[in-house]
Amino acid sequence: QVHLVESGGDSVQAGGSLRLSCVASGYTVDVLSMAWFRQAPGKPREGVATLGRFGNIDYADSVKGRFTISRDSAKNTLELQMTSLKPEDTATYYCAADGTWTLSNPFAGRSYNYWGQGTQVTVQG
Repeated sequence: QVHLVESGGDSVQAGGSLRLSCVASGYTVDVLSMAWFRQAPGKPREGVATLGRFGNIDYADSVKGRFTISRDSAKNTLELQMTSLKPEDTATYYCAADGTWTLSNPFAGRSYNYWGQGTQVTVQG
């Protein structure tokens, strides 16, 4: 069983930066496939960034060049550094994890068994 807790959400002005953190317990992040998803009101959940257990990283086109996903083995956390934030980045951000060796579709929410409760990011423009 993996327990995930996100933090770092806040309200910022457009162009600003935020760093989200997701603390994992139950498993070390080094053996998990992990990702950040977001969901804005009235919109479907979307994958933002993924980090496979072998270190493979991918981003949604909408955030490439602005967001950076990483993991901190010492803290057992998944991080998301967000820069040049835009109003359209406003959403609840969720951390997701799964113990599957490799995921056939890491941007699909159904690929992950474990989810955090979410942290709110609001970008005012």
